[in-house]
Amino acid sequence: MSKKMWKAGTFVYPIPAVMVSCGDMEKSNIITVAWTGILNTNPAKVYISVRPERYSYNIIKENGEFVINLTNKQLAYATDWCGVKTGAKVDKFKEMRLTKEKCNFVNCPAIKESPVSIECKVDKIVEMGSHHMFVADVLSIDADEKYIDEKGTFDISKCNLIAYANGGYYELGHKIGKFGFSVAKKQKKK
Repeated sequence: MSKKMWKAGTFVYPIPAVMVSCGDMEKSNIITVAWTGILNTNPAKVYISVRPERYSYNIIKENGEFVINLTNKQLAYATDWCGVKTGAKVDKFKEMRLTKEKCNFVNCPAIKESPVSIECKVDKIVEMGSHHMFVADVLSIDADEKYIDEKGTFDISKCNLIAYANGGYYELGHKIGKFGFSVAKKQKKK
């Protein structure tokens, strides 16, 4: 078997498909972002990359904050719709019948229907080329109680999260192992 060489480009898939809310409770917007991820553990830092010509770019730049809302199968239509429509012409919360939820540390709303909302404060903006990367501190992670088990652990398997890959949205599958399972000692059967 051999690999076929393609031109260099973006092909680290799958990646999260998230809805980023920005603005304030009165005048807010949602932008769908796939260029997002974790940068650091301590302090907790994440990033989103946005084209400067996007409507949300200046809102985030001026306010210095945003919320990353994880998306699931139930939000797939809204996720796509919010990625192809501009907030300059339409109220995405209203059109997609999404509920604004007040956050703990930022003035922009979270999306109530999202299983997890991550409140972020912009630390710096890095101009990368086509996109500018908003590097942000995580101020709070707000998880829907229905995904927290009786031990107080967040059960991601119940969320039906989606990812984006090469132009398509995909529901994430089943857990196949946990960190360290490849080197864990096997339990002896009694």
